[in-house]
Amino acid sequence: MTTRYLAGVDIGGTFTDLVLMDDGGTVHSEKLPTTPDDFGRGVAIGLRAALDRAGAGPEAIETVVHGTTVATNAILEGKIARTGLLTTEGFRDVLELRRLRIPEMYTLNWIKPPPIVPRRRRLEVRERIGPRGEVRVPLDEASVAAACERLADEGVAAVAISYLHAYANPGHERRAADIAREILGSGVFITCSSDILPEIREYERTSTTVINACLGPVMVLYFDSLGRHLKEIGVAAPVRIMKSDGGAMSIDAAARKPAHIVESGPAAGVVGAARHAPSGDSITLDMGGTTAKASMVEKGRIARTGDYEVGAGINLSSKLVMGGGYALKLPVIDISEIGAGGGSIVTFDRAGLMKVGPESAGAVPGPVCYGRGGTDPTFTDALLALGYLNSNYLVDGDLPIDANRARAVLKERVGASLGRNLTDAAWGVFQVGCNAMVRAVKAVTTYRGRDPRDFSLFAFGGNGPTVAAEIADLLDMRRVVIPPAPGVFSAYGLLLADVQHETSCGWLRPLSGIDPEKMEETFQRLEESVKSEMRREGCERYAVSRHADLRYAGQAHELTVSCDERPPDFAKLASEFGDEHERTYGHKAEAEAVECVTLRATARAADGRAKNRKFRRRREAERAHVRRAYFGPAAGAVETPVIDRRALPRTGPAIVEEYDSTCVVPPGWSARTDEAGNIVLEKSA
Repeated sequence: MTTRYLAGVDIGGTFTDLVLMDDGGTVHSEKLPTTPDDFGRGVAIGLRAALDRAGAGPEAIETVVHGTTVATNAILEGKIARTGLLTTEGFRDVLELRRLRIPEMYTLNWIKPPPIVPRRRRLEVRERIGPRGEVRVPLDEASVAAACERLADEGVAAVAISYLHAYANPGHERRAADIAREILGSGVFITCSSDILPEIREYERTSTTVINACLGPVMVLYFDSLGRHLKEIGVAAPVRIMKSDGGAMSIDAAARKPAHIVESGPAAGVVGAARHAPSGDSITLDMGGTTAKASMVEKGRIARTGDYEVGAGINLSSKLVMGGGYALKLPVIDISEIGAGGGSIVTFDRAGLMKVGPESAGAVPGPVCYGRGGTDPTFTDALLALGYLNSNYLVDGDLPIDANRARAVLKERVGASLGRNLTDAAWGVFQVGCNAMVRAVKAVTTYRGRDPRDFSLFAFGGNGPTVAAEIADLLDMRRVVIPPAPGVFSAYGLLLADVQHETSCGWLRPLSGIDPEKMEETFQRLEESVKSEMRREGCERYAVSRHADLRYAGQAHELTVSCDERPPDFAKLASEFGDEHERTYGHKAEAEAVECVTLRATARAADGRAKNRKFRRRREAERAHVRRAYFGPAAGAVETPVIDRRALPRTGPAIVEEYDSTCVVPPGWSARTDEAGNIVLEKSA
């Protein structure tokens, strides 16, 4: 019988990670530098290498599951399609007005980010729909045609259509889309707000629609390139794309709705952690070469949210510090992301204060120690100077290291600026970088009313295990878990993603006045919609769940609670909402009326094949030598054993060196392996 494989491919800003998992559970992993000139080329190279290592041909691949940061990076770097926006007359400046919040309360000169669509390409159309879906002003098709003619002159590649109250009646938007296609041609990517986000809130709905539109042409080109490269190496398997909410969708669906995959890459690691972590309460820390990401798994459940911002200095969903990015009101795993990774460049501001990131050396040229032309000192160079990383090579010799050059640049560019020696300079970079990552962890815990000390820190990514104990120390956490093959763990998490689709509709009513029959009718309509999507995916068996977004009357934000009981128990819903409100904000108001704002239906098809397999590590040569490493002023420089996880248990200091990552066990910590092959670090009393 021919062995079949699932392939997980995760493209990061610095490295591309690939995992092949066969029918018996054996995992073959590859890690190679990302090819930013053509991401698909790097995927093909890595997949071919992984197949060769497994002794298999391309026909053995059953499914490819892909996670990518291409969508996020397109927004962050401004490499998006030229986009136009059609709005209801009088609402041209919704994107400009935004919400009255700023992420830095006392920064009086804070400047909001410029709108994705400039004013000259935001055009008004005469029409008006009421909040209950009634037509107050019929659609003036001549004004639509005139606007489309102007957008054609602007050379737009995408058009977003967002009319007032279109969530209640999409008729005007859909007719405008037909007119736009007639005038602009089928090559222009068109998104209607009623298709991507049929919910209340004009700014969030318009912003989400614009994000989907401006990413459409970018992702279509990327997916075409990926398909071409896979075809060149003989891979004909279907491709699924990881969604921001931890589910997966077909590549065709992702091309239609690219806004759903903005946090595609980071979501995979959280899914893997939820299935693999030995404790039900974990904070995930995923540190790669470009960014550090944190999320929360509570009682085995992944934290999700419908309020998110992308394009801020830190991508997150905290309602306490929003306003710095572009609103994306779609279901996402609650992840905070900050520009602090292994490739983060060390700089000094005008006041002489050190900064680590958000600028990154990326894959090309990469940190100085990679020997590929990098000239700026980075976080990875500091780790090397501290003795935490192998000074000869990484990735089992696939990545030679120029340690002398890295030390020289740190000494010249950082040590000289600080007036400190090389070791002190590297330790300063390490501390500044780790403190930046603490912000990401607090964004998903402290800002949510959770105490990090009640959780284990589940660390992965190429650099996560290296900094995990230090991050835990800064947060007074006492337990760290490092999974097998941590450097490619997000690629492994891709294989655990369920095929999933969600749909929603705005449904603003007081909870006490809801007609159960009308609610049931609405839910059934939503369920038919997601079932249709699942049939398009080829899924025959799946489960459908219901949720409702609730709030206290007059509040500006909602919390999502399960609504699967039939008929619904409204008193129980109000109680569950109050409990979640107390967990999130620290209080609840039992005397206040509760409103329902949005109804949601989610269909999920679980693939039990990957979930029932045992994760097995790639076989590596045994390591056993000593390296001098510096652990701060208190411990100083220590002769530190360099081992692999087969040599555990052990008390620190120790360095566990593996193919794809390096785990640092500082003095005062102990390390052991558990039954699942995780390294468990525990702080001494």
